[in-house]
Amino acid sequence: MTGLLDGPVTVTVPATSANLGPGFDSLGLALEHRDRVSAQVLDRPGVTITVRGHGAGVVPLDERHLVHASMRAAFDRMGVSVPGLRLDCDNVVPHARGLGSSSAAIVAGICLARTLVADASSRLDDHAALDLAADLEGHPDNVAPALLGGFTVAYRDGSRFRAVRVDVDPDVRVVAFVPPDGVQTSVARGLLPASVPHADAAANSGRAALLVAALSARPDVLLAATEDRLHQDYREPAMPSSLRLLRSLRADGLAAVVSGAGPSVLVLTDGTGLETAAARAPDGWDTLLVPIARSGAEVVRPGAVRGE
Repeated sequence: MTGLLDGPVTVTVPATSANLGPGFDSLGLALEHRDRVSAQVLDRPGVTITVRGHGAGVVPLDERHLVHASMRAAFDRMGVSVPGLRLDCDNVVPHARGLGSSSAAIVAGICLARTLVADASSRLDDHAALDLAADLEGHPDNVAPALLGGFTVAYRDGSRFRAVRVDVDPDVRVVAFVPPDGVQTSVARGLLPASVPHADAAANSGRAALLVAALSARPDVLLAATEDRLHQDYREPAMPSSLRLLRSLRADGLAAVVSGAGPSVLVLTDGTGLETAAARAPDGWDTLLVPIARSGAEVVRPGAVRGE
């Protein structure tokens, strides 16, 4: 185990919201609402996992746990063998709500593995870490802001995933409405058609481009920039309350979108109407006023070289 660090090492990873209306599978935003995960290498085989908060009593506590599986994938990419692991997870990102819980787990696992390997930057650099995270998640829109922070535009370049970070106008504010019941991403994706009209694709392309401008410099056009024709309406059978809330908010001039695959609803504002938006949560829903996370995954306890 030469080159491994003594633990525990600890990382925090932000919640994320993908799509943001028109930016299907490409645009994502990091939110300052963080899972905190610690890991330590064991000298014996096996895995010991503790989970507090969201997912406690539900997620598997063995090799199938997503943080553990992602750590193992990262160790494999780095050519490092690790006998056993201890994980300690404090989860604040809600599961199955469209706020990037699986991406947070994947990114946490990759960052923990990299932090535990002394020469990780030469074995798995930042580009390779993003590519691995997107491979594990299946698409890059959530993992990119989870890694990089802020607002990201993710894309596939040949066989590799890439992302560009775009600075967000300081006036932009976010309100998230989180329903009591979740919807699995596979269910939400299963409602999407195999093809869409060319006019709808063209409209979304223009709105996605406008959204980049809106979030970076022109928050006054957020309502127009968040119009979507590709996925939100198709998902209504799985989340009718979410679409009802979205339409009500947009009718009142608030830039509401389904967060990721849903069912949470996000409102993006230029600061005006923030209190009005926050008061609109349906009964039983949680309201989160969350700053945009200017940084992505952060190492808060780096560990020391084993044997030192």
